[in-house]
Amino acid sequence: MIDASTFRLDGRVALVTGSSAGIGLALARALAQAGARVVLNGRDAGKLAAAAATLRGEGLTVREQAFDVCDAAAVEAAVAAIEAGVGPIDILFNNAGTTQRAPFHEFPQEAWQRILRTNVDSMIIVGQAVARRMVARGRGRIVNIASVQSELGRPGIAPYAASKGAVKMLTKGMAIDLGPHGINVNGLGPGYFKTELTAPLVADARFSEWLIGRTPSRRWGEVEDLAAAAVFLASDAARFVNGHILYVDGGVTATL
Repeated sequence: MIDASTFRLDGRVALVTGSSAGIGLALARALAQAGARVVLNGRDAGKLAAAAATLRGEGLTVREQAFDVCDAAAVEAAVAAIEAGVGPIDILFNNAGTTQRAPFHEFPQEAWQRILRTNVDSMIIVGQAVARRMVARGRGRIVNIASVQSELGRPGIAPYAASKGAVKMLTKGMAIDLGPHGINVNGLGPGYFKTELTAPLVADARFSEWLIGRTPSRRWGEVEDLAAAAVFLASDAARFVNGHILYVDGGVTATL
């Protein structure tokens, strides 16, 4: 029987990486509103504390854990601390990410390495640390944040698109290996959303006009538009959804 409780996350512990601002903070808010005890993550402890204070001011239950998602030793220590101090991690949202724009033939090698490390390596590092514990318990939900760039390209973002294409296939591979252990692994693919990362594009009148004209829903996405999809993938409502990428993009991936 399906009712409102099917979508509730009461009592579950959720870790959301890169959640001190933007999409990550919106995801954390949504999970907490659904009843989860949410652990926020970021590298900047001050910014993280401010984000946590904001959510607590809204009556939500959150903790914060500052660590670098690209540092395997720091991740292992942080995950152990969360499990000891908050509880077993039931839900992981691998959200931390970055981008940089430049033509492919001018793209700096160091920027490529940083994008790959942040957008792909971190999902493996954090995913393994959490999944090992989930396997032992025989349950869990992992959601990797993909992108419409997992399917589509744009000028100046070839490395970012490559990293998000890798996230799509990593998600499928994780689902195959972890599914037999009671763990569902899916991806959430945002379209073009108003965030700190996209602020230059939002401010570009020509780009915004092009994007809105190309998007069937005829607008930029607001981070709140991701809330219900995130809760769905983390909840019992998605218990037989595994290895899937759910695009929340206003229809961008449906049209040429």
